[in-house]
Formats: sequence, structure tokens, C-alpha cells
Amino acid sequence: MNCTEERIHLLDRRRGTLAGELRARVDSHLVECEACRREDAVDRELSLALLERLPKRRAPEGLRRSIEKRLVGEAPRAFGSVRRTRRAPLFAAAAFVAAAAAAILWWKPSDSDPMLAEAVNDHLRVVYSDHPVEVESGGIHQVKPWFTGRLDFAPIVAFAGDDEFPLQGGAVAYFVDRKAATFIFKRRLHAITLFVFRSEGLPWPALGTGPLGGVPGTLETSRGFHVLMWQKADLGYALVSDVDPADLKALAVKVAGGA
Repeated sequence: MNCTEERIHLLDRRRGTLAGELRARVDSHLVECEACRREDAVDRELSLALLERLPKRRAPEGLRRSIEKRLVGEAPRAFGSVRRTRRAPLFAAAAFVAAAAAAILWWKPSDSDPMLAEAVNDHLRVVYSDHPVEVESGGIHQVKPWFTGRLDFAPIVAFAGDDEFPLQGGAVAYFVDRKAATFIFKRRLHAITLFVFRSEGLPWPALGTGPLGGVPGTLETSRGFHVLMWQKADLGYALVSDVDPADLKALAVKVAGGA
């Protein structure tokens, strides 16, 4: 297993979803390869830093009471107190405290925030990676075949890059809980990442910013980065950069029009 192949599996390994012979092969490679150990450590630290920067919001009252009823059997009369009943022994009260605290600290509203945060975080992973490009661009017809066997879907991207938006290459990344094809473009000194992933089961925002090559999309901004997202067939697309929004939309039109 070479370094390029091994690094595709680093995130799976840290999440504990890599098992069997493949896990053993990755572990063995990391023991022998200092460069990949360094790459794994850098990405781990970046993940922790991004997690700490995510906003922590108070859970809504309805969610809190739902957790209380499920764990205790009866909601308490006042926030922060657990009324003891025959149906609510001490261990249930302790479980409620732990679960409610987790919900209050980590609940995120079911709007576009999760996907927006994911897109920006994944863009930062690419930007700060020592090896953002796993396959150098010799054109889209060289980059796309490289994903065969590395993903469980075929990324559909017809735009090959041009003088305005040269294609730098591609890599395998993650978007939420699934693998994504990552295409890296440039606009002057700005990096632009295009993530292509299976779209089902994600908390998509309302897609209504305007037509992107005939496809409805939405533009959002977070932490100084602009994110354009859209769906086509069973695939999702996310373009992320700190480039001017007009430039990002121009690239989205080219990508979506030919996707």
C-alpha cells in the first residue's frame, strides 16, 4: 500500500470504522511511514480545532423535555431539577443529567448549519493539508478515472477547468458521513474546492438562490468562506472558497451546467 492509497483511509481509522485486514495494513504502514504519521497527526489536530470552533447552542425546550420523558418517565417541574418518583430511580436521574447536558451543549438546529459547517471544515482540511492533491490534473479525463474503486459512486463533473478556473487535481475526502470526490480549482491566488457526494439522507437547506446552469442552488457564508450547494440526480455538490461570490457562482454555473 503506497502513501496515496493509505491516506484515503486515515479518517476511517480514527473514527474506528476501519476493520479487518485493511485496518492491519494501514496500521502497519503508519508504523513504517513517518510522513503518513505526520499527515494523520496534523489532520487529527485540525479536526479538534474545527470542533472547538463550532457553535454550541442551547437545546430547545421541546427537545429537552422529550429527553426527560424518555429517560425519567416524567418531566421535572423546574429546569435543572429531577423529581424523584417510583418510576425515576437515582440512576435514571443521573442518566437524565448526562444526556440533557449533552443535548444542551451540542444540539444544532435542523437548518442549513450542519452542511454549511461541514463544507467549510472540509475545505479547510484541503487547504491546510500537506498533500491536498492526490492526483495531479492532466485534465478532467485524467482526474475522474482516478476515483474508480476509491468511491462507491461515479462523480459526474464535465467541467475540465479553463484559464479562469484551472483544475489543479483531485482527492478523496469525507462529507458528513460519506466519502466525497474532491476537485481543487484555482482562481488567481484562491483555492476553490468542489465536493461531490451522494445526496440522500442529508439535511439540505432550501435550494433557491437561483439557477446554476439550470439547477437551483443556494449560497451561504460562514467564517469568511462562501459555500454554493446544489443537487442533481442523486448527487450533491458543494463549492467552497473565500473567493468573491460572483466568481464562485461563475464556476458553479460551469460545473452545474455540465454535471
